[in-house]
Amino acid sequence: MTEAVVGEALLEDLRRGMLFARLSAEQLLQVARRARRIRLEDGRSLFEQGDVAERFYLVLQGYIKLFRLSPDGNEKVIEVVSPGSTFAEALMFLDRPRYPVSAVALSDAELISVDARDFSGMLRQSVDTCFLLLGDMSQRLRGLIREIDSLSLQSATCRVAGYLIKRVPSDAASFELEVPKGVVASRLSVKPETFSRILKNLSSEGLVAIKGSRVEVLDRAGLEHAADVCAMGTDALEDTFLYPSPPKRPL
Repeated sequence: MTEAVVGEALLEDLRRGMLFARLSAEQLLQVARRARRIRLEDGRSLFEQGDVAERFYLVLQGYIKLFRLSPDGNEKVIEVVSPGSTFAEALMFLDRPRYPVSAVALSDAELISVDARDFSGMLRQSVDTCFLLLGDMSQRLRGLIREIDSLSLQSATCRVAGYLIKRVPSDAASFELEVPKGVVASRLSVKPETFSRILKNLSSEGLVAIKGSRVEVLDRAGLEHAADVCAMGTDALEDTFLYPSPPKRPL
């Protein structure tokens, strides 16, 4: 395969990210010159919490788990990044940035890593591109506020019901949990045993049926009511945490 073909393929993949799709042809080419394609096997680490943050990432395939470890070794999942989303780009504005989380592939994954210093240099030349980043960070701020509301005002049952109802397709009654249940529980700040108990309760109430990783919604209105008991908003954290806001994501 020639260098020109490889370059065009990289440009096309970069355009899959909303952050890059609106760049000019010249800007996109500048990003591509210093971009790298990365493939990770399931379970492989991308970076560790505390590593120097010199690059940010666009997910093309698979899922990347972002998490922090407490001093006693407990893991808290911050987010699961799905295809088409970028992460870690806001760190480029810090003086000596380090990743505040660790990143691990939850499945075989393909990403593009972007040179943060080079991209920030481009921002100084383009007001429009700066506003793209401002929109990105504004979404994340809104998302963090929603997470505070969720953790402080909603019960664990409401959070689980809200998670399920957000993921069931409008034209179908079932869907597949594409990441492990333990990861979902951590993302919702629910203990795994509590998460399992809530799923069992929702099943016994005739709202859902769980078979392995497949969730069938038996009573959509009832499940929506279980989520709305906590006055859950229509736009959840995971719809505003990453850029862009995908309509359906596993976590």
